[in-house]
Amino acid sequence: MDNIEIIFKNIINNNIEFTKHGKVATYIPELAKNNPNDLGVYLITLDGKEYCAGDYNKKFTMQSVSKVLTLMLSLIDNSNKVFEKVGMEPTGDGFNSIVNLEIKDIHKPFNPMINAGAIATTSMIKGKSVSDKVNRILDFARKLANNPSININEKTFLSEKETGHRNRSLAYFMKSYDIIEGNVEDILDIYFCQCSIEVTCKDIANMGCVLANDGISIHTGERLISEQICKIAKTIMSTCGLYDASGEFAVHIGIPAKSGVGGGIMAAVPHKMGIGVYGPALDEKGNSIAGIQILKELSQKLDLTIY
Repeated sequence: MDNIEIIFKNIINNNIEFTKHGKVATYIPELAKNNPNDLGVYLITLDGKEYCAGDYNKKFTMQSVSKVLTLMLSLIDNSNKVFEKVGMEPTGDGFNSIVNLEIKDIHKPFNPMINAGAIATTSMIKGKSVSDKVNRILDFARKLANNPSININEKTFLSEKETGHRNRSLAYFMKSYDIIEGNVEDILDIYFCQCSIEVTCKDIANMGCVLANDGISIHTGERLISEQICKIAKTIMSTCGLYDASGEFAVHIGIPAKSGVGGGIMAAVPHKMGIGVYGPALDEKGNSIAGIQILKELSQKLDLTIY
């Protein structure tokens, strides 16, 4: 029995207590239906070993985890011109804040991992129609996850579309300053679709593996993303991936990761492994409260920090 297997025997029991201190997201009605007691984890090493525990088979929507995918697609389509519209800097404000957009002279979002920045990067994905662009994102997710059955949760999409008033405010504000181009409602439909992509812990662990392996699938050997784009994505995940808790996460865990209010966290440990965690009970900053503790335990016991 190897060291990782020993750790996984007890990892859920060690951290399940933390779920009691969090709450599921309720501002999107479909997310309010999540079970706050769910907790699962899946780890895949670059040599193909897999370890799992807890509710790792539960499906959940990617939400902000999808921002990593659309950042990479935007970079594929536009190269570093993406950063003419979106910054690279961390922010101390919440993921859906409009404050920094208004007070800065250039009015561009601080980074691609907050809502405003993700809406801007999504607007730069190329395609002839909304459905073309959504299908590109979906196909990209399927390739990265090595799972052709991944799809969009229509109920969550409609729930987000109906209640996404803050995101509309962000998008129309950016439109007024030419940060985003095109039809705002179309762009928002694409954004709500990407957030509603339904996955499991294994799916996002596989996505993390591709990043950890500098863009190459461990299953097929195919290069899915350039090494340079992977480096950009992992760097921004490290500095901005956990919203305004990113600095604390970097200090205590030290792994490139991206969270979402659906309860997922995708982590990529360079040249070692991908990790997917699911725990819909969130802390006050919108991150999986028990999921963070699982990653903390793994990082400490396996010495995973990149710093």
